[in-house]
Amino acid sequence: MDVSESHILLFLVGLVIGSFLNVCILRIPHGQSVIRPGSRCPQCKTSIRWFDNVPLLSFIRLRARCRWCGGKISWRYPLVECLNGVSYLGIVYKFGWTRPALVYALFLSLLLVVTMIDLDHFVIPDVISLPGLLIGFFAAAFVLPVGWTGSLLGIVLGGGLLWMLAAVSPYVFGKEGMGGGDIKFLAMIGAFLGWQHVCMTLFLASCAGAMVGIGLMAFRYMERGQYLPFAPFLAAGAVASLFFYQELFGMYEGIFL
Repeated sequence: MDVSESHILLFLVGLVIGSFLNVCILRIPHGQSVIRPGSRCPQCKTSIRWFDNVPLLSFIRLRARCRWCGGKISWRYPLVECLNGVSYLGIVYKFGWTRPALVYALFLSLLLVVTMIDLDHFVIPDVISLPGLLIGFFAAAFVLPVGWTGSLLGIVLGGGLLWMLAAVSPYVFGKEGMGGGDIKFLAMIGAFLGWQHVCMTLFLASCAGAMVGIGLMAFRYMERGQYLPFAPFLAAGAVASLFFYQELFGMYEGIFL
């Protein structure tokens, strides 16, 4: 298998796994099994046949409509599939065909699921963050370059920073600043990436969140004091740190130091 074929196959694998991630995004917030029953149309509840459940292709062939009831299929389904496939390609491009790349691919899939769930429900399920934290720690101990000590520091710092912010927010801002889900989520990120990436992730997420919030308020899409889901910004910061930590730190040094 040459390079082009291997990358095409990797992208297809990413699409297939992305299709499963869509099931997780839809069912986990409601406490439903991600295994049974099989995929169904959200509108008419008809079981989706295998030939109508091919990632990306079925969405295009059916023109974003259910075969049976004509209900509209959300664009989010192919978007998640494509994002997952592209993220796997990015991981291999950055880290090669290595064991750490396999772990990082899982990590990015977890980030994607948490991002979409938080956007929909303003919640980060413990069923993702806590097992992800353990997986990240053991992967760091045996596979990832950060090592178990770096992972442990990342967990403590990631959870500790947001815990402290949550503790002081009612006194400083007069309202709760961070939820427990965000705390556990950043601890999970620290488990995979280590304490240095936690600092970079939180810095990037805070800057991006502030800019988006100000922009939404300026255009009257959001009221002052209204909450924004923070997990998407943490996830984006973690991805940027994973791929571009050295470059971003160099820019930070040039501006602030």
